[in-house]
Amino acid sequence: MPFALVESLDHEGRGVAHDEGKAIFIEGALPGEQVEYSSYRKKRNFEQATCVQIFKPSALRVTPRCEFFGVCGGCSMQHLEVSAQVAAKQRVMENAFWHIARVKPDVVLPPIYGPAWGYRDRARIGVRVVPETGAVLVGFHEKKSSFIADMSSCEVLPRHISALLLPLRALIAGLSVPDRISQIDVCAGSDHSVLMLRNQTSLTAQDEASLLAFGATHGLRMWLQPGGPETAHPVRKGEEAYLHYTLPEFGLSLRFRPTDFTQVNVHINRLLIRRAMQLLDPQSGERIADLFCGLGNFSLPIAARGAMVVGVEGLASLTQRASENAALNGLSECSEFRVANLFEATEKSLAKLGPLDKLLIDPPRDGAMAVCNALGKQAPRRIVYVSCNPATLARDAAILIKEKGYRLCSAGVANMFPQTSHVESIALFERV
Repeated sequence: MPFALVESLDHEGRGVAHDEGKAIFIEGALPGEQVEYSSYRKKRNFEQATCVQIFKPSALRVTPRCEFFGVCGGCSMQHLEVSAQVAAKQRVMENAFWHIARVKPDVVLPPIYGPAWGYRDRARIGVRVVPETGAVLVGFHEKKSSFIADMSSCEVLPRHISALLLPLRALIAGLSVPDRISQIDVCAGSDHSVLMLRNQTSLTAQDEASLLAFGATHGLRMWLQPGGPETAHPVRKGEEAYLHYTLPEFGLSLRFRPTDFTQVNVHINRLLIRRAMQLLDPQSGERIADLFCGLGNFSLPIAARGAMVVGVEGLASLTQRASENAALNGLSECSEFRVANLFEATEKSLAKLGPLDKLLIDPPRDGAMAVCNALGKQAPRRIVYVSCNPATLARDAAILIKEKGYRLCSAGVANMFPQTSHVESIALFERV
């Protein structure tokens, strides 16, 4: 088998080496290590490989805490010390800015850290009945596979949820239709946690009784989702249909349903909002738009700082939730929420929002290219861009800087998903 000296990490946490100019992406290898590798995919310009043996381990290599690391596909960086993980993510962000947009931020912001384990308050766990044995598996997908990993614990889930992986096997196995349960959504709020089963057929009264007994035993609320998000409901009739999370720094409590999008890491979300408010600096009398606003995660802190906020989101269910949260927090007078497809934004559609002093953008992985292209002469003087994809952030930064007259003042990362290669970042743009 071939050998290589690993030079760096790529955006997926793989070691990068070169052989006669050809890039080799080696899973499980770290920069500075001399490794033996085995390629499983070969192309003309690159190869993808797995690390077979390490001859010179990195000083930053650590023993993975999870015994299923390498089999389960949920984490890819447990073998790298946490602060080094964050440094690698910062390099991914900076490299994206430079290689895609040919720009560098004036200031690289200090990274935002949080708990490295047990942080994941939201997760989608797969369920599979093994045809040969009838055994039930409950867990994340195996690495590069559609199969469910045979796992009994998870180090990134909260401890009380991790402890349920084996009991959930028994629960599903005891239902009348175990093979019709496709997955379980974990959703934790500040007041209680929900387990929502995706049931592809109706359950019996005895099945529902089993679910309720399981929830009572483990201090959980049990939900079912037989179809689309609108079909999700508590098993216990008349039970509260909302969870809540709090933003203590802003005196806010936001409610949501298990099917609504919320950040998986509550601690980092609070710190990221603090950073966003520091960069945006909302002031009384200002009018600020929050695009891709969701249920008001950034909108309401903006309003709480005294500015008038206009939130825009593509899903009517989320704008309704944002309006409800504004009312619950006494912020209806300084906030409004509208439904619009921001992926089809035009200069005319953005103008309908009215004059704006500042703008916050928090798009999904596809980014906000249409919004950036639609900014006209009356565009806001300051933009804070929260991103979950460095590549689309850099692409949109190129538009803002080279076509719209903005400067990339600062940017930094937030470790929203420790032990994974996911990069969350935030950037400040100001018009020159």
